[in-house]
Amino acid sequence: MESIYEKAFQHNFDGICVFDHEGKGLAINQAGQRITGFTKEKFVGETTKNAIEKGYISKSITNRIIQTKKPVTDVISIQGLEVLVTGNPVLTSEGELQYVVLNVRDISELNNLKLDVLLSIALRRKHQSVTPKVSSIDVAGVHSDDVISASPKMKQVVQLAARVAKVDSSILILGESGVGKEVVVKLIHENSARADLPFIKINCAAIPRDLLESELFGYEKGAFTGANQQGKAGLFEAANGGTVFLDEIGDMPMDLQVKLLRVLQEFEIRRIGGTKDIKIDVRIVSATNKNLQELIEKGDFREDLYYRLNIIPIHIPPLRERPEDIQQLAHLVLNRTNRKYGLEHYFQPGLVELLHQYEWPGNIREMENMIERLVVTAEQDEISWSSLPFIIDQPDLSENYSLKATLEEIEKKIILEKLQTFRTTRKVAQVLGISQSAVVKKMKKYGL
Repeated sequence: MESIYEKAFQHNFDGICVFDHEGKGLAINQAGQRITGFTKEKFVGETTKNAIEKGYISKSITNRIIQTKKPVTDVISIQGLEVLVTGNPVLTSEGELQYVVLNVRDISELNNLKLDVLLSIALRRKHQSVTPKVSSIDVAGVHSDDVISASPKMKQVVQLAARVAKVDSSILILGESGVGKEVVVKLIHENSARADLPFIKINCAAIPRDLLESELFGYEKGAFTGANQQGKAGLFEAANGGTVFLDEIGDMPMDLQVKLLRVLQEFEIRRIGGTKDIKIDVRIVSATNKNLQELIEKGDFREDLYYRLNIIPIHIPPLRERPEDIQQLAHLVLNRTNRKYGLEHYFQPGLVELLHQYEWPGNIREMENMIERLVVTAEQDEISWSSLPFIIDQPDLSENYSLKATLEEIEKKIILEKLQTFRTTRKVAQVLGISQSAVVKKMKKYGL
């Protein structure tokens, strides 16, 4: 039976890592695996010396404690993610080192904590008379595995989503394809009073026009040739009490827009072939990557429906406008893909920096597809930056321009940018996950 100590270890919010007196991994809790990207199997038995050599970590707190037998606190890079680490020695009665225990915190989570607390207090004061399913802002829900909000712009999106989740007003999610509109919709649903009730997504562009009406509103028996003899409830009825997500709302046919407008006005539907109205209780959230106002001017979208849907607009910025999210998103996708295929791949030091140089026209969806391709085609655990598609497929390079020269140009640019930002070779080495001597050598190589 699991002891109380094991429960406290595994369910601690902070990452906890335990090493022996030689720097070999003994144990890591669930939070430690989430933050560092190391699985339990990969951590146990691994030495800090090997971790540095492989580029997993920028420097070792454990080795410093082994040498000094004193507590150490520092910021280091673990697989490209900056973390705050506090390490403590565990000594025997004779004063000999027995274990090293590390407490690991994601720096971005620490930065977000103040915002979460302030928002929670504000919402609680505003809704003192309401007893929602969760606290005014469910930290575990808002900072789920699918929501990355390190950038100021995404923090604003998450803050607004958490606030409007408590009311039933219609929401229109706007943004380019692939920015994560459905993730924000699920965030709203999961933080609402309807969280335990159905969440039904309807892609208005994916369902054939002649089937969309019956899917949405259902039909009575004998309503048309081939209809189910018992009739069928539509998705609005199936979602009763919960949330309906109308994705690609800009592609909804005009004749169905009239019926949707009635749903928003009266909250009732009528099945195809039916004679009576059916009351429904749903929260409607819609999304599109199209300019609905332009569609209105062209006569392809109803203006009255637009105003009904657009009571609370939420715009999700494209990935190129929130570069602060790229690092965490890349590691999130990598870890998820590793779990999916039972692999333990990791990024070569400096690779995440290259991801910041790309425009990401396909946004998060493009990143997900690219990283999955890199993971499943990689010949070894380390994913090299030379395998990035936007480096391999450089259209403006001459045939005689080698891959080595391309990478050197990129490396020079990255090091120069970091030197201008951080000023010291020590900090540049820490950010890039390489040694300080390596930075100095590269500066000499490129004449920086």
